[in-house]
Amino acid sequence: MVPALVAALFAAPLWFMVVGSLRPAGLPPPRTLEVLPPEPTLAAYARLPELIPLFRYLANSALVVALAVPVTVLAASLTGFGIRLLGPVARRRVVLGLLVVLLVPVTAVWATRFELFRLLGVVDTYLPLLAPALLAVSPFLVLLYAWSFGGVPESQLEAARLEGARWLSVWRRVALPQVRPTTLAVAVLAFTYHWANFIDPLLYLHSGDRYTYALGLQFLRLLNPTDWPLLMAGCVVATLPCVLVFLLAQRILLNDDPLAALRSGGRR
Repeated sequence: MVPALVAALFAAPLWFMVVGSLRPAGLPPPRTLEVLPPEPTLAAYARLPELIPLFRYLANSALVVALAVPVTVLAASLTGFGIRLLGPVARRRVVLGLLVVLLVPVTAVWATRFELFRLLGVVDTYLPLLAPALLAVSPFLVLLYAWSFGGVPESQLEAARLEGARWLSVWRRVALPQVRPTTLAVAVLAFTYHWANFIDPLLYLHSGDRYTYALGLQFLRLLNPTDWPLLMAGCVVATLPCVLVFLLAQRILLNDDPLAALRSGGRR
């Protein structure tokens, strides 16, 4: 009963966002609780491609995500595994350092990062958007992997080394398969970060054909600030991929065979 109530609490904003997108164009938000609009319509969704290059923005965001998520998982897992191999004293120092870095506000490095990318000549490209992936996006993702790798028995690592395996092979064949839930969680968090990233495209992208959907959604708000159903439709389109990725990751996590989960989901 309690899990259902908690799920309903978190799902309610998504539901009302969908309901708001089905209202006729130009109507303000309802003043009372509205489960369904009196005359639901998909007109707001049909108008989205007319006001912004919707599919180009979605394709640009998908490209950034497709490149950034694997790099984020790779960087976070390798760094977390490296922390796992350190001695107790060095490990505590590194973890403390990552916690300090985690407390540094992102706004403190905006100017420095922009100047660095400007000197490298990569402004108005996707490289600044992919750069956070090389640093695992956030120290939190590295700490998540470090904590998970801490559950891998030392005897397994030593046995693999005695068999002549290099550390990269130990990471890939011994340690990484045992932290699959962490990998899925990091992948979902990385997807959400890169998909919803608004500040980096705003700072570094100047050409309209390179804009991501998060930036396009802001332009939509500026074009029609009073068209509530249209804005809600844009938010639904932005939120839907994150919801689908979360549900897919949950399905894979609960299934022993990830490929079987994908195949069964496709048959349905």
